[in-house]
Amino acid sequence: MKGRRRGKVVSYNKWGYIFLIPFVAVYLVFQLVPLVSTVYNSFFENYRSGLTQVGPNFVGLENYRTILENQDIWIYAKNTLIMWLMGFIPQILVSLLLGAWFSNPSLRLKGQRFFKTVIYLPNLIMASAFAMLFFTLFSDGGPINSILMQIGILDSPYRFLSNVWSTRALVAFMNFIMWFGNTTILLMAGMMGIDTSLFEAASVDGATSTQVFFKITLPLLRPILIYVVITSLIGGLQMFDVPQVLTNGTGEPMRSSMTLIMYLNKHLFSKNYGIGGALSVFLFIITGVLSLIVYKFSNERNR
Repeated sequence: MKGRRRGKVVSYNKWGYIFLIPFVAVYLVFQLVPLVSTVYNSFFENYRSGLTQVGPNFVGLENYRTILENQDIWIYAKNTLIMWLMGFIPQILVSLLLGAWFSNPSLRLKGQRFFKTVIYLPNLIMASAFAMLFFTLFSDGGPINSILMQIGILDSPYRFLSNVWSTRALVAFMNFIMWFGNTTILLMAGMMGIDTSLFEAASVDGATSTQVFFKITLPLLRPILIYVVITSLIGGLQMFDVPQVLTNGTGEPMRSSMTLIMYLNKHLFSKNYGIGGALSVFLFIITGVLSLIVYKFSNERNR
């Protein structure tokens, strides 16, 4: 009997491995192989100068040294983090507020399904289309300037895309609008998974809604908050499409909206695969280190 049971278990496990084959094949072809190829290319001099192809010639860590010695990369890293923070801070605050409202049964909000659908809809719009819309709205002769001049706030058109902080604010605002709905759904799912008896006990003890939120809801939401912060950080470091379309790939004014991925795209567009590979590995390391810092910091606070 034991032998038959073991045979059935092995048979069931076999089907599990068979169903995993498509995922493993896709991962190997579209993720692992490109990752290994990128690391491999980062050790070679391989670029095109006019019509002449230079390389591939093995240069070791020379590409990495070139990147680290170039001060531009630190400027672009600062730009990326600033625009990510400008979009993420209001995103997490608004998502926490909306999640608390929608998951609170005592409020009895009407039309919750409608509002949940509406706040998630911007996440379905292509970022490039979103950027083109904002480029049209906030151009020098666009509708926003026309409205502000008609109501007397401005005497002349304000050049939103020629000012450092207004350009950064537009990029951050677009990222906020596109992603706060997704974050709200995640946080709301976590809040709805909290045992309601905890809230009832706190209410009996006389705790206010603010005390319940900071003493019960937030601590129990910590695993989901860590996930949201890390995934948002990874997405922020990969910020490309919105500033690329909004500034036509220039990162103007004064390269203040140039991100790390836009800088990487310039090398790949010019077919400098060696520097592009080294920069990709550098971004991978930065993402891993920052994600580890967020995780360790949150884990220490939890302890």
